Amino acid sequence: MRILDNFRLIEEKEDFERVRNNIEKGIYFKGTNLWILVFAIFLASLGLNVNSPAVIIGAMLVSPLMGPIMGMGFGLAVNDLQMLKKALFSYLFAAGVSLATSTLFFLISPLNEAHSEILARTSPNIYDVLVAFFGGLAGILATSSKLKGNVIPGVAIATALMPPLCTAGFGLATGQLQYFFGAFYLFLINTVFIALSTLITIRFLRFPITQLAEQKDQTRAQLIMWVVTVITLLPSLYFGYDIVQENKFRRKANQFIENEAIFPNDYLLKKNVDPAARTITLTYGGQFIEEKEIQSLKHRLKNYDLNNASLVIHQGFAYLQDNSDIGPEVASQTEKLTKDLSDKNRQIQRLQHRLDSLMEQRQLSNQIFRELKIQHPEIESLILQPATDNMRTTQKEIWIAALRSRKPIPKTEKDKIESWLKVRAQITHLKLYFE
Repeated sequence: MRILDNFRLIEEKEDFERVRNNIEKGIYFKGTNLWILVFAIFLASLGLNVNSPAVIIGAMLVSPLMGPIMGMGFGLAVNDLQMLKKALFSYLFAAGVSLATSTLFFLISPLNEAHSEILARTSPNIYDVLVAFFGGLAGILATSSKLKGNVIPGVAIATALMPPLCTAGFGLATGQLQYFFGAFYLFLINTVFIALSTLITIRFLRFPITQLAEQKDQTRAQLIMWVVTVITLLPSLYFGYDIVQENKFRRKANQFIENEAIFPNDYLLKKNVDPAARTITLTYGGQFIEEKEIQSLKHRLKNYDLNNASLVIHQGFAYLQDNSDIGPEVASQTEKLTKDLSDKNRQIQRLQHRLDSLMEQRQLSNQIFRELKIQHPEIESLILQPATDNMRTTQKEIWIAALRSRKPIPKTEKDKIESWLKVRAQITHLKLYFE
């Protein structure tokens, strides 16, 4: 029971009137609050425009958009229709101002490219629902508690109300309506599920609820809330399922490419996995790949649960070799493929040269040791390898030799061995160590 006591909230619950007043203060947008909203929108739009996460996070911390959303949830929870109406009006007003401000910014901005920070907010899914819901729970719980801590800034960052509105403005300003609808849907997800989490928490904490004169009005309000919640949730489930399936396809396609898409004397120059079209496109450079080999590769798709996937093979130079009149775009691709293959060949040659050099060095060291062993049977081992002597102004190539002997070797013999090693290995600079 003591463990369960740690999860109790009643003792830390804030006074109802104080909670109500705090939430009501955040509902209104006029004067300072309104100007802060406008500046936060400009900040977030600028961050999206230059693809700066730091600026976007700063805008989310400044933004006062959370107030009216929590006000709507609180009004629904305690049947305070007056607060609900005020919060709904403020919410619509704030959303309109934000959308207009962001649209204006992107209309006058010379940068109109959709960076990753914009694209990340155009395809909402069930995971965004979970972020909004749990973030809303944390926010209203902190607001309703005497121990508020620093939860609200974290909730503002997690739920990210500001960037979707700015992205929607970008879509309007650039005429890309798919960005507008995707981002605005994300904003609606955050709105609905923050409000829902507020409603659930207030009811759970058993704050006083005003009984409406007509029971049917209360039933109607709750029904509308749940209908809106379900309508908002369903598309996100579909998009979330799509993301899971795309990740699954991409993972299996990469496993297939890594394990199966290997041909002797050919190099995989480029790969493109398109989960939406269920297509795997591979571009090779090197010898011509026979059709039977390609069909055999396609047949192995089923081993990776890629039965419905389409495999497209491009063969670089061999594919373009028979085309006499190729356009500038294809010629450019051919030039790039040629350069990529040449770079790979040079890399292979450098590695092969290094390997050959190491093998020659090892053979030389073994041969010298055998010859030295005949002259000096007491010698047990020899290490002989090149090195670089880093002097103050120059670098000098030297060789290092380490000899191990069963018994001490006289100084005169050591000098003879050193001279013999220099002549035998044809080296000028040698550092010889005896163990």
